[in-house]
Amino acid sequence: MRLILRLILMFCLLTLPAAPAFAGQKTPAKATAKVLAKSGRSWNGTALPAYPLGTPEVSILRIQIPAGVTLPWHTHPVINAGVLISGELTVITRSGKTLALKAGDPIVEVVDTWHYGKNEGTEPADIIVFYAGVKDEPITVKQ
Repeated sequence: MRLILRLILMFCLLTLPAAPAFAGQKTPAKATAKVLAKSGRSWNGTALPAYPLGTPEVSILRIQIPAGVTLPWHTHPVINAGVLISGELTVITRSGKTLALKAGDPIVEVVDTWHYGKNEGTEPADIIVFYAGVKDEPITVKQ
């Protein structure tokens, strides 16, 4: 009987949330992680290519596009992905596929596909983009 009571007591103690040691003490905040994007395909549905051979080089760019500005046609020879921090951004491919982004939206960008972006909003579009490239090779090629 004592063993059963001990087991029940241990179970109760282990399943209760940890209480602060002192009255009025706050429970520490916990870190969280949210997957914004995870894909083997770009936003237009095309399969991502294999990573290029060579010495890896990761680039992280913060790109700010003023309201009303349209970027030139360009392509990326490497895999890249980003998150629109603020504003609005529309991405359009030569074939006419369109992606409209708003603040907080992720993008797994098209690779080896001609496209451009335009900010049709009233505030700057601010996007952070991560490129998985190769040392001494371009991450963007403009037309």
